[in-house]
Amino acid sequence: MAKTIELQIEKSRNLAIGLRRHLATGIGGRVTMSEIEEMERVATALTAANDECDRLRAELSVKVKKMNELLNMAKTSYLEYKRVIKDNYPQECWADYGVPDKR
Repeated sequence: MAKTIELQIEKSRNLAIGLRRHLATGIGGRVTMSEIEEMERVATALTAANDECDRLRAELSVKVKKMNELLNMAKTSYLEYKRVIKDNYPQECWADYGVPDKR
C-alpha cells in the first residue's frame, strides 16, 4: 500500500471514530451519522481499490519481467544472426536478409 493512501485511510478512520464518539456533544447539527458512515464507506472502498491496485501491480511486474527476458532473447538472436549474414555475404546482399546496416 502506498504510504500516502495508507495515511489517508488511517486519518479518515480516526476522524470517523472521533466524530462518532462526540456526535452527541459538540458537533450535533454540523455532522450527521450518515455523513460519518459515508466517510467510513469511502475509506473502506479506498482500501479495497488500493488492494486491487497492489495485486495488479504485482501481476504486471511478473509480466514485465517475462517480457524483458523475451526482449533480451530477441535482441541476442538478432545480433547473432545479423553477424552471420554480415560475415558470410557481401554488403549488397544484406538487405535481402533484412539487414539494413552499412559497414
